[in-house]
Amino acid sequence: MTAPGTPIAVITGASSGIGAATARQLAAAGYRVVLTARRKDRVEALAAEINEAGHQATAYALDVTDRAAVDEFATAFRTLAVLVNNAGGALGADPVATGDPADWRQMYEVNVIGTLHMTQALLPALTASGDGTVVVLSSTAGHSTYEGGAGYVAAKNGARVLAETLRLEIVGTPVRVIEIAPGMVKTDEFATTRFRGDTDKAAKVYAGVAEPLTADDVADTITWACTRPPHVNIDLLVVRPRAQASNTKVHREL
Repeated sequence: MTAPGTPIAVITGASSGIGAATARQLAAAGYRVVLTARRKDRVEALAAEINEAGHQATAYALDVTDRAAVDEFATAFRTLAVLVNNAGGALGADPVATGDPADWRQMYEVNVIGTLHMTQALLPALTASGDGTVVVLSSTAGHSTYEGGAGYVAAKNGARVLAETLRLEIVGTPVRVIEIAPGMVKTDEFATTRFRGDTDKAAKVYAGVAEPLTADDVADTITWACTRPPHVNIDLLVVRPRAQASNTKVHREL
């Protein structure tokens, strides 16, 4: 059972990587976490793990690009403390001249439209809480382009602009908007998914980088930002490993 007054946090893309790590850390910080992702078995297993650890978690299979499903999900909440828009990802690393429009469309649908769906559907509950927080996981890609990354850069730039505009539009309401923009993060799936299962290409992304960020590193920044006093808004937090000076300048020990 949820204790009276326990704040609720919804995390999208919670089946792995940054989303799963964020769910664990927000649960440990005292939130009842609601884990959403398309992979029902993954979020159910994670919810069981969190509950067994003495925290509070619920799993919900959800595709953030399905607006009807998102709207139905949102009916479960009268109030909501935190929404972490983490669902996203990259597909391909082709130049603009040969990039697949289907990849661009899919990245935009998940990273931007999915974030829009969740934020629109849950904003009334976030406002009703009297102290709501919207987190948008963008990327350093959304702040600076690089060769072979235009589709992903465009999608994450869209997510970044969504967060910036929402903050302007709802100023004066009891909801803050936080953008977290990670740089190089090594997770089990991000690069492998981008290169469609080619583990050799995925490994080259991190080759020679002594300590890329981990999912836990990013989850720590999200949890820290969400647990600041209500009047404190972390507008933008850019987090990179020490070895990464920019999207195109990385120290590698090869």
